[in-house]
Amino acid sequence: MSILRVLLAIFFPPFAVIDKGCGSFLIIFILTICGWIPGVIGALIILNKSKT
Repeated sequence: MSILRVLLAIFFPPFAVIDKGCGSFLIIFILTICGWIPGVIGALIILNKSKT
């Protein structure tokens, strides 16, 4: 997780996870509409998951 991704997750949460798939983008988009903080937390969690 790079610094650029973290900053993007803080300011524009849906755009930070756009390459993680449509489902992740949609979930973070809905969380961001409900409130900015849940969107940021969700984006950081998705970005922090390790690739297997």
